[in-house]
Amino acid sequence: MKIEVFGPGCAKCTQSYEVAVAFLARHGLPGEVVKHTDLATMTERGVLRTPTTMIDGEIVVAGRLLREADLDRWLAEHGAAR
Repeated sequence: MKIEVFGPGCAKCTQSYEVAVAFLARHGLPGEVVKHTDLATMTERGVLRTPTTMIDGEIVVAGRLLREADLDRWLAEHGAAR
């Protein structure tokens, strides 16, 4: 699983990144978390609002802080088990 957080480096972007890292660690899930702050990368990937979080290329949250419940919902919808 690849979780990507997009944003200019604001507090909410940093918090979203930390939520993703903590979630993977807490549940022992394999994956990586990448933080993108480059405007060109955001534009290329279609990010219009920040913070935006993508999992495996799919936008999960846009324009607000990522919550653990968002990650739980994505896992449930995609048949991923904890």
